[in-house]
Amino acid sequence: MRFLIFGPPGSGKGTYSSRIEDRINVEHIATGDMFREAVKKDTELGNKVKGYLDKGELVPDDLVNEVVRERLKETGMDNFILDGYPRTVEQAEFLDDIVNIDALILLDVTDEIIIERLSSRRICRECGEVFNKLFNPPEEEGVCDECDGELYQREDDKPKVIKDRIDTYENRSEPVIHYFEGKVPVVVNKCRKADASIEKMVESIIEQLKKRELVS
Repeated sequence: MRFLIFGPPGSGKGTYSSRIEDRINVEHIATGDMFREAVKKDTELGNKVKGYLDKGELVPDDLVNEVVRERLKETGMDNFILDGYPRTVEQAEFLDDIVNIDALILLDVTDEIIIERLSSRRICRECGEVFNKLFNPPEEEGVCDECDGELYQREDDKPKVIKDRIDTYENRSEPVIHYFEGKVPVVVNKCRKADASIEKMVESIIEQLKKRELVS
């Protein structure tokens, strides 16, 4: 089983992937985790990646591809769900050359829901605990349950910034999704409620994979 998962910021890629990981025995591999692991290993490749990250620059496609190749080798090139890769057509072509992808999971969430979800998020200034007015609100408005610290809204969780992030995602991901359409099955999971049950969404994805005989 070799899956890709795509969705705009706030669509729940990481949450869904981790739940799918538990259900069907695939490994959730996220781009950020791959970079951190590569840097931690202190290899030549990891040090090159660190150089770009330390400067706040995007890691070039060729380095990203090599990090992905090395990480996928650890899985035997099988039983994974890739989250956050590929981000460009060039990366998609590279991935296509080294492994056969079985399906693309596409999270279809409206802009309104994403904005509602992310703009409801609050973070503690003291301990970093994350709350959400929709899913896990604090017991007292504006106060952290863990340390009584002040809760605040990040700048990138404000509606206008969120919309800009969604637009950026759509512009970058559309060519990559188009690249895989026709090559592999596309499993679409539509979400039309901001507080939709994660369990039901995951079950819907797995049922679609079963119908296509991609999982048992």
